[in-house]
Amino acid sequence: MRAPEIIRTPEGRVLVERFSLPRRAEHILAIVTFVLLVLTGFPQKFDTSAFGHWVLGLFGGLENARFVHRVSGVVFSVHAMVHILLVIVGAATRRMRLTLLPTPQDLRDAWRNLLYYTGRRPRPPKLPKFDYRQKFEYIGLVLGGLVMVASGLILLFPVQAAAWLPAALIPAAQVAHSNEAMLAFLVLVVWHMYGAVLSPEVFPIDKSMFTGYMSAEELEEHHALEYERLFPHGHEPGRRQMPSPQR
Repeated sequence: MRAPEIIRTPEGRVLVERFSLPRRAEHILAIVTFVLLVLTGFPQKFDTSAFGHWVLGLFGGLENARFVHRVSGVVFSVHAMVHILLVIVGAATRRMRLTLLPTPQDLRDAWRNLLYYTGRRPRPPKLPKFDYRQKFEYIGLVLGGLVMVASGLILLFPVQAAAWLPAALIPAAQVAHSNEAMLAFLVLVVWHMYGAVLSPEVFPIDKSMFTGYMSAEELEEHHALEYERLFPHGHEPGRRQMPSPQR
């Protein structure tokens, strides 16, 4: 299991690797495919609106928009399957910490955070590398993505699907595909955009997903358990030697 990289900037700041290069590349790929799927999918859902016709015109018409939507869907599906496979292999070989899987402690953290926000606790709970909010988003993305992949394949190959599955599954897949897309869009706009962009804690944007690094001070403030794991004796910005991260 690879320990996160710890570096020091010329100004003396201590930075801790939060996202590896492959994870950052996955995030960018997810952004691009999601935006394309939304831009080409929602105009088909709201095809009677003036806005839907205008967006379809940007892609050169309905057929072009459908082509881009299907290509983006295939890329998204392959990305999802590869990601899940890598997680399974990483867990089986013990080369990956399953830090995004929910645990009972997340429920306790959520409750204690609620008590803190309502003034009934003097301080927030110490949180791990990924807190309950980030785990909720991740699990939602994975499960919602599987719904989109399965329903999208049925809609892409309806004749083949009808030959092996009940015919009623095709209109059910259309409803599931459309409603799950709307749910994912709303979660992204309301939940993820606030947490990663608009929250006072990170405004104007949390750059760690793009740079890959978070300062030791930010890690201590927002993910104290991970900080204590990496720096059991604390970090001293003036020291030359950093403590070795625990694996």
